[in-house]
Amino acid sequence: MMKIRVFTVVFCSILAFAVPSSAQLKYVDAARLTLVGKAMPTPENIYHRVDTVKYNNMPFQVKRLFTHTAGLAIAFKTNSTTVAARWETWGGGVMGNMTPIAHKGLDLYMKHDGRWIPAGVGIPSAGKTHEGKIAQNLEAVPHEFLLYLPLLEGITSLEIGVDSASFIEAVPSPFRHRVVLYGSSILHGACASRAGLAYPAQMSRNTGIDFINFGVSGNGKIEAAVADMLKDIDADAFVLDCMPNPSPEEITERMGYMVKTIRKYHPGVPIIMIESYMRENGYSNSAVRERCINQGKAFVEQYEQLKNEGVDDLHLIRDNHAIGTDHEGSVDGTHPNDLGFERMARQYQPQMMAILKPYGIE
Repeated sequence: MMKIRVFTVVFCSILAFAVPSSAQLKYVDAARLTLVGKAMPTPENIYHRVDTVKYNNMPFQVKRLFTHTAGLAIAFKTNSTTVAARWETWGGGVMGNMTPIAHKGLDLYMKHDGRWIPAGVGIPSAGKTHEGKIAQNLEAVPHEFLLYLPLLEGITSLEIGVDSASFIEAVPSPFRHRVVLYGSSILHGACASRAGLAYPAQMSRNTGIDFINFGVSGNGKIEAAVADMLKDIDADAFVLDCMPNPSPEEITERMGYMVKTIRKYHPGVPIIMIESYMRENGYSNSAVRERCINQGKAFVEQYEQLKNEGVDDLHLIRDNHAIGTDHEGSVDGTHPNDLGFERMARQYQPQMMAILKPYGIE
């Protein structure tokens, strides 16, 4: 009899979690609120990062990855004691080195005493449609929120739920300026446990600068078509954290075109190149170590060549063991874990701010 009672309690609690109640809640379309982290309009889907119809000549995988919502967030204010969400994603499987929350879930931050603090997560289901309460038992006073969208999936719809008697309204973006970062899966956010821990998101909250995430997992290969897209963005600065994906030969062949194209259309705007860190498995795998060394050599050589050719306002951040020296900053030997991302933000942020400040970006 005791076993039956225990089973019943557990089973009921699972049902309560899996089928969240929407009683006493009202839902609003997140498109009515403020979408943060966008660099251009995307008529096909507001949650895409790039207009892939307009820039149709980019490689297929690059276009697909730019429809992911990495770095995008919804800014709003409410006095609700509960924040919930209903959202729909593509419904693909979760990558083995990612958490479901980071891959296709939601990550809520609340402003408290002038700082952004984690307030809860939207845990996704196994399918395409997801629903749940993210934060509960909040004080019934107005709070500002940032709801980060999934890192590695696209969203087709999103509604935010609040108490039926409360208000919810759009607020201006909490971030100023526009600094576009282009690069690899590491920039994209792999393998943070939730979206708000990717290093561009951390730096935005820390500084109030809008660091816009243009990571394209595994495909940040400096193609000319991507350079031709980046040149059309009205940005205050460009950061090229794209060393990890291209081969040393591709770095040598392509970096010059990307930098010169951005410079031609954005004279006087700072361009920052970031030398990536040694992959953690490079300490044990000699082939990985050699590739990383040769990538770094080609990357720095391209920076020096471009400077010698007279490219102005070009800056380089050298690697200084960005994820640490204790070998505990990686999930899978390549991508940072939460500790690694915190270390990257701590290293990159002061260097970037020192570069950007003379340009009035502070």
